[in-house]
Amino acid sequence: QVQLVESGGGLVQAGGSLRLSCLASGDTFSNYAMGWFRQAPGKEREFVAAISWGGGSTSYADSVKGRFTISRDNGKNTVYLQMNSLKPEDTAVYYCAARTSYNGRYYPGSFDYWGQGTQVTVSS
Repeated sequence: QVQLVESGGGLVQAGGSLRLSCLASGDTFSNYAMGWFRQAPGKEREFVAAISWGGGSTSYADSVKGRFTISRDNGKNTVYLQMNSLKPEDTAVYYCAARTSYNGRYYPGSFDYWGQGTQVTVSS
């Protein structure tokens, strides 16, 4: 099992940047592909980005391509989400998640472990 704790959320103006972090503990971190999801009020949880075990492969939702970057540091058991050019529609609770397989569709039910989430609010 792996435990996940997100941090780095906050309030930022449109056009600004934030970097989210997710610290993993428990099982060997490099055994897991990692993902970021988000959930806005009244909406379903949606995929944002994913990264493979060693960090060599990444995938993004179309809505964040070119603005967000996912990365990981296996030595620090941490995955990051750098968010630039933030928009009010990026406002949501952001969750990191882990699963053993990198390939395949990215939907909430396909991930095995979840953090508690961190709030990101983008003001206009």
